[in-house]
Amino acid sequence: MRQSVISVVLGGGQGSRLYPLTATRSKPAVPIAGKYRLVDIPISNCLNSGYNRIFVLTQFNSASLNQHIKNTYHFSIFSKGFVDILAAEQTPSGADWYEGTADAVRKSLKHLAGFDYNYILVLSGDQLYQMDFQAMVRKHRQSGADLTIATIPVSAKDAPGFGILKSDESSMITSFTEKPPTEKLPGWESEVSPEMEAEGRVYLASMGIYIFTRSVLEDMLNEKGQHDFGKQIIPQAIADKRPILSYQYDGYWTDIGTIPSFFEANIGITENIPKFNLFDTNPVFTRPRMLPPSKFTGTALDRAVIADGCIICASKIENSVIGVRSRIGAGTVITNSYMMGSDYYQTLEELKRAEDSDQPILGIGDRCEINNAILDKNCSIGNDVRIDGTTLEDGDFDTHFVIDKIVVIKKNATILNGTIIA
Repeated sequence: MRQSVISVVLGGGQGSRLYPLTATRSKPAVPIAGKYRLVDIPISNCLNSGYNRIFVLTQFNSASLNQHIKNTYHFSIFSKGFVDILAAEQTPSGADWYEGTADAVRKSLKHLAGFDYNYILVLSGDQLYQMDFQAMVRKHRQSGADLTIATIPVSAKDAPGFGILKSDESSMITSFTEKPPTEKLPGWESEVSPEMEAEGRVYLASMGIYIFTRSVLEDMLNEKGQHDFGKQIIPQAIADKRPILSYQYDGYWTDIGTIPSFFEANIGITENIPKFNLFDTNPVFTRPRMLPPSKFTGTALDRAVIADGCIICASKIENSVIGVRSRIGAGTVITNSYMMGSDYYQTLEELKRAEDSDQPILGIGDRCEINNAILDKNCSIGNDVRIDGTTLEDGDFDTHFVIDKIVVIKKNATILNGTIIA
């Protein structure tokens, strides 16, 4: 049964709402939790479910994503498993790039033709969750559905941000509305668990996770002009009265679509019992780095997640995530922040030259105060720098970007000694 499933991870979108984190990389390549990339989440869910034939569809800013997948996912020569990249391509029969989620899968089907499979698992590359896909595939087979959509109960406050589905007593979907305004929600309630009902989460939102029976998907994608699953394929399938199953998921799930949601998801990992539990028995896989353990000198840590290879002399790190190879100077205080870390270490010679020329080194210098901030990869923050997003108005600047009281220091930015961004 495991070999009857092919998984397809959609990783080609521009991710404009995650700017500036997506200025030079695709959304699935954005670093999370100090040592992972967003794409590691759907791939890990597949591998933990026993599905190891995975294609990742890429298009925009895909170089770092392609490199990460190439360096991370290697299988034994005795295994049939793989994680392969299918990049958007121009061919003699088609010069257009991907025009939507469904179009991306349509143009990739020719690469799947040589594989033996009955079901296609279609996943987003920018969500945070832990799910057993085997259970979902099993429900799909038992129900005889053409399509199964993973759904999650949401409240009336959150429903306008999602495609909302209505199901009957057999969990078969009967209708769909895309991002309905609050005043049109009455009548769209579905049967949910008593726990979800008690929380007022009675509307079923599509999670963007689909299982198609192979022949059905090929049939649906043959229709011209159908470029997007959520906006066109699914509404048309409902209108055609195809059997579509709602697979209701009650666990933690979040769509990493904006800077505030990205920030909240990462800071949430520092909780004593986080909603997304990295210490679960099912691991999140990522690139194995041969880094030394992190080293601390005089640092007070409270609700801090620290990745490998860090050299930290900060006086305090609280409610923050510190990424790989981070270097933080003496007397620095970091609160409510995510520092992504660095791709490399500076040599002793480079560190000495920076000190002699009074230039910031890679990382954070001495006596800094950092609050409500995201520091992208390879930032150089000088001494006596103060950064506090809670006091700032939205704006896009040379070295940083501000939205909803969160300041994002851009990748490779240099912040000179004594700078105040507050």
